[in-house]
Amino acid sequence: MPLAIFDLDNTLLAGDSDHAWGEFACELGLVDAASFGARNDAFYQDYLDGELDIQAYLRHALTPVADRSIEQAADWHRQFMARCIEPMILPAGLELIEKHRALGDTLLIITATNRFITAPIAERLGVEHLLACDVEIRDGHYTGEPVGTPTYAAGKVVVLEAWLEEAGLDLAGSCFYSDSHNDIPLLEAVERAVAVDPDARLREHAEARGWEIISLRS
Repeated sequence: MPLAIFDLDNTLLAGDSDHAWGEFACELGLVDAASFGARNDAFYQDYLDGELDIQAYLRHALTPVADRSIEQAADWHRQFMARCIEPMILPAGLELIEKHRALGDTLLIITATNRFITAPIAERLGVEHLLACDVEIRDGHYTGEPVGTPTYAAGKVVVLEAWLEEAGLDLAGSCFYSDSHNDIPLLEAVERAVAVDPDARLREHAEARGWEIISLRS
């Protein structure tokens, strides 16, 4: 079955779940709002500029759950889903997922946002397979440390290739939907690249390459 691959933030969601988690952590008092919020905004700008230090950012994003139990973090995440993520879910994104499901495609979300944040979101969207930046868990607690190859920029290609080999799949007939120029390496790797409400750099690249450009927000 062909792969239908989706970026998450600003593609299937009308916003960035990673940045929203930082804002939520500040509101809940899990971190110092002034210093954490300023760094959160700075990291997000670095991402938009294509200059993100992904390892530093992952440690930052995981700060609110560092040394916290899985159960406590899950409770916070349920609140986060209701307050922040549900309003971001794009009906047209859900329709696109269902279109590919009806075609019999294998559905996969691949995102640079960490697995703690994104696993419940992928489940909510009905997408079985998720590749995300993995996080370390020890003795039932999050350590606040990332593990493995980050699924960011060219790292998405590296992690996807390993997953394909393990799953016995390939990219024949594959498509990938993304909004970000950071995803150009993976967009170049699939058979059908689709720019979704793209940033300026991705739009320029997509137009030059003759890729399809769509909106899930109109």
